[in-house]
Amino acid sequence: MKTALVVMAAGIGSRFGGGIKQLEPVGLNGELIMDFSIHDAVKAGFNKVVFIIRHDLEESFREVIGDRIEAVLKQAGVEVAYAFQEKDEVPEGVSVPADRKKPWGTGQAVLACKDIVDCPFVVINADDYYGREGFKKVHEYLVNSTDPSEYCMAGFVIRNTLSDNGAVTRGVCRMDSDSMLTYVDETTGIVKIPDADAKYGFRVEADGVNIDADSLVSMNMWGLKPELFAKLEKGFVEFFDKTKGEALLKAEYLLPMYIDELIKAGEATVKVLGTDDKWFGVTYKEDKPLVVESIRKLIADGVYAKELYSDL
Repeated sequence: MKTALVVMAAGIGSRFGGGIKQLEPVGLNGELIMDFSIHDAVKAGFNKVVFIIRHDLEESFREVIGDRIEAVLKQAGVEVAYAFQEKDEVPEGVSVPADRKKPWGTGQAVLACKDIVDCPFVVINADDYYGREGFKKVHEYLVNSTDPSEYCMAGFVIRNTLSDNGAVTRGVCRMDSDSMLTYVDETTGIVKIPDADAKYGFRVEADGVNIDADSLVSMNMWGLKPELFAKLEKGFVEFFDKTKGEALLKAEYLLPMYIDELIKAGEATVKVLGTDDKWFGVTYKEDKPLVVESIRKLIADGVYAKELYSDL
C-alpha cells in the first residue's frame, strides 16, 4: 500500500536566532533531525517522502539534504517529491498584503501537497525528533483504516517534550474514553519547575497552573487521508472570509485548528495513539547541544547505526 511521509520544512526558526534551523546538522555524519525521522518512517513502512519547502529555500535545501536523501531513498525504492508553500498561493480573489512576511501556516503547508499526495500520509515538522514508535503506530492505523474521514495522531507525554531553555507551547490532547480526540487545547508558557517532591523531580506548569506531567500532547504528527485536501481547500477559503484587514499580516491557517473544526462538525475522527518516545527539537539555539548528545546516545545504544541509512 502506498503511504507517504510529508515533512513540513518551509519555516524559518526566528527563536533560533536567525538562520534555517531545519538545516542544522546533529548526527555523527552531518545528518539533520529530519534524517532520523525519514529513516524511522521508511522503516515503519512509508514509501514516499514529500518535502514542503519554499522556492527561495530550494537551492540550499537540495544542497544540504534533498539531493543526498533522494539518492539514498532511491536505492531503497522510496519516491521523493517536493511541494512548495508560498504566501501568494491563496484562493482566487484574495489580496495578500505587501507587508505579509510568511506563508499561511501548517494548514496551507499540507494543502500544498494536494496534487502530489494521493495516499494516506503522516505529517511531521522537519525540526522535531519523534522516535520510532509513533511512526509505527500511525502507519499501522493508516493501512488498517478504511474510512476516509478517520484520522489519527501520535500523542506524546508532555514531560517528554519540554525544553530546559525556555517556555514552550503545546497542544494538550483532550480525549474521550476511547482515546478519540475531542479537541486540542493550545497551551502557552509551559515550563518545567524543579520540585524534589514531585513524581519526576519537577512539576509542569503553564502560567502558574499545574499540568499533569503524563498528559498527552500533539507535536504535529498527524496521520491523514488524501480526502482531507478538498476539505482543507474549502477551509482555506473560509479562513480568508473571516480574516480581514490588519489580521492578514500575521494570521495563520493552522492544521490542528481546522481538524478541530472538522471534529466538532462531525466530519472527522482522530484516534490518539500514545507513545512513550522522547521528543526533542531545536526550539532555542541552546537546545542544539542536547539534541546532538541525545542522538549520540541513541547511536551508542544501538537504536541507530553509525551509518544511519545502512539498514534500509
